[in-house]
Amino acid sequence: MDGEDFAGKAAAEAKGLNPGLIVLLVIGVPLVVFLVANYVMYVYAQKNLPPRKKKPVSKKKLKREKLKQGVPVPGE
Repeated sequence: MDGEDFAGKAAAEAKGLNPGLIVLLVIGVPLVVFLVANYVMYVYAQKNLPPRKKKPVSKKKLKREKLKQGVPVPGE
């Protein structure tokens, strides 16, 4: 075992990418792109889409709320 053989193997291994780094890039890059795209779409939607319409409240619920507040319900 001479020094040149060891140096040659070390140089050959150094040229290839670390498998852990490849896995990290394959999983990490799409994840970051996904999160950034979601944030951009969220900000766009907050600025440009109209606010949601509220559901109509039923008459029964209106009566119940008014009774809780102590306001007399008309018609009773």
